[in-house]
Amino acid sequence: MQIYNIEDFGARKDSGELATHAITAAIAAASEAGGGTVYVPSGTFLTGSIFLQSNIDLNLSPGAILSFSNNPLDFPVVENRWEGVKREVYAPCIYGKGLVNISITGSGTIDGNGAPWWYKFRNQPEELKYPRPTLIGFEGCKRVTLKDLTLTNSPSWTVNPIACFNVTIDNLSILNPADSPNTDGINPESCSNVRISNCNIDVGDDCIAIKAGTEDTKERIPCENITITNCTMVHGHGGVVLGSEMSGDIRNVTISNCVFKQTDRGIRMKSRRGRGGTIEDIRISNIVMEDVICPFTLNLYYFCGPRGKEQYVWDKNPYPITDETPCFRRIHYANITARNVHAAAGFIYGLAEQYISEITFTNIDISMANHAVPGHPDMLTGIEKMTNRGFYLGNVQDIQFHQVTIENHEGPAFCIENSEGVEIVSCRSKNTRKPEQLVEKVTVTALSSEQNRLQ
Repeated sequence: MQIYNIEDFGARKDSGELATHAITAAIAAASEAGGGTVYVPSGTFLTGSIFLQSNIDLNLSPGAILSFSNNPLDFPVVENRWEGVKREVYAPCIYGKGLVNISITGSGTIDGNGAPWWYKFRNQPEELKYPRPTLIGFEGCKRVTLKDLTLTNSPSWTVNPIACFNVTIDNLSILNPADSPNTDGINPESCSNVRISNCNIDVGDDCIAIKAGTEDTKERIPCENITITNCTMVHGHGGVVLGSEMSGDIRNVTISNCVFKQTDRGIRMKSRRGRGGTIEDIRISNIVMEDVICPFTLNLYYFCGPRGKEQYVWDKNPYPITDETPCFRRIHYANITARNVHAAAGFIYGLAEQYISEITFTNIDISMANHAVPGHPDMLTGIEKMTNRGFYLGNVQDIQFHQVTIENHEGPAFCIENSEGVEIVSCRSKNTRKPEQLVEKVTVTALSSEQNRLQ
């Protein structure tokens, strides 16, 4: 395969001059020849948005840095999804649409120089005419490979394939400051056949988030056949998150052999009325978590996002089941350890009209923190901050706990509200602070509209 060195097309390393035209020319030359490797040698190359072409491998040598401009004029406006909805956005730093057989590889670094974007987002939003660029964003592409790269300082989401097929993401190091806004690590959205492995992710939002569009997304495309394995995840709001944009369905997902540290939540699933869609057939195993607010959350009253404060979102009275009613079912957790947990061992809360169903927890070991910081296990109207609580179950059906140990908790290990078919087998409390019964069942009457507003 022929190699196209960007320096041969006029790119100058360590010069502070934009190399966008040189990189574009190298990609065009490779594309005209039917494909090839566009090579970035060692050194720092400043560039604006890069538009990839089919049959191109963008290869960054060790010591190579693609450093992206923070000038919005260097990012053409394209139509793309933003938080699940089609709209005009600043083009991703590296972008492609409708391409085949594309890859970004090598041991180099892609630096999004996100700090000025974050500052404008927080302090001068009027200066951002369009949503911030993602670092790598491909739409409607087939056979996509990202391998061996360091990705840092993304302006917003870092890796965001949308409606892509056959995606391999391997051995990435994704590093965004813990306080950087919306800098998710890897967000496959309405994609099929995605493999994520061997990645180290330390970011300011969700480490990995699986999405499938919102109720405002015209095309309902599922995100399905996803494997996540052998990854470490630090500081994100969630280790692996499914939703809340899931109107096109999320199904057939395996998550295994991962370590989460100081991710606010561990495995998190979230949606709300109005979205529709189903999360189903999910398998999670061999996970170790440390210093998290809540290791397991499944929440169908999640209120963040557009129209999230409307009554139909927070109302605990049952509504008619329609195409806009989301559903979580057939989700299985096994062989998981969570240490220094702060708020609750788990939080599972279905809709009054659509219970979360067919859930199993097997061989789970949870230890609450000695000096727990009060926190919300998830975002739901009317739930107060908790510390050292066990599992809180509301509106669930056919859920099994087998060989689950909860250590150093206060109150019951399992608090069950308006649920049926809950089986607790060979489970135990260990070193409880205030010895009480293992299980407490409560019945909660739906709150009136006025009571909800007061909370």
